[in-house]
Amino acid sequence: MEDRECEVCEVFNPNKKIVEILKSKQLDDQTINKLADLFKTMSNPTRIKIIYSLREKELCVCDLTEILDMSSSAVSHQLRVLRNMNLVKYRKEGRSVYYSLNDNHVLCLFTQGLEHVLEDEVK
Repeated sequence: MEDRECEVCEVFNPNKKIVEILKSKQLDDQTINKLADLFKTMSNPTRIKIIYSLREKELCVCDLTEILDMSSSAVSHQLRVLRNMNLVKYRKEGRSVYYSLNDNHVLCLFTQGLEHVLEDEVK
């Protein structure tokens, strides 16, 4: 119970200079919403599995279907969500469709999140 008492200041006395500086640097609502949507999209376990699978190499939908043990329509639906958020891209080759991570930012974001989670498991 003692820890809960330390969660807030006992006296409300904000540093007005720091508050004003940081207020002037706040993100606009559109950027905040896009960022929130990005994290919402990445919060789905199936999408995490897809991103994890694509981190090494591009894969066709058939490969992902087998890796995830899911139907191709279910995998395609999740890929569409990832594609709409610019997290993955695709290319057609003959009758196959290959997916890969859209850019290095996606890999970095995913890898840092994974490292953070794995670090917590070690503690």
